[in-house]
Amino acid sequence: MNDLLSRVAVLLTTRFGVPKEEFGADVTLADLDLDSLSLVEFGLVAEKEFGVQIGEDEISPKDTVEDLVRLIADKGVAA
Repeated sequence: MNDLLSRVAVLLTTRFGVPKEEFGADVTLADLDLDSLSLVEFGLVAEKEFGVQIGEDEISPKDTVEDLVRLIADKGVAA
């Protein structure tokens, strides 16, 4: 698992209560029970953790964890 994926995994498990056994790069955010409100909150947490802004229109429950990692990486955070 790359460093950025690991950091996202830690955030999702510790801050959003995602069980480690459910986590995977190809799992959708909806499968992890992250609704639109949770994703807005993730955007705020990502700003503190990664120094990037993620707008509520940039992620959806249909996105996978890998999509989320790619979005953060595309904003300049090293993987």
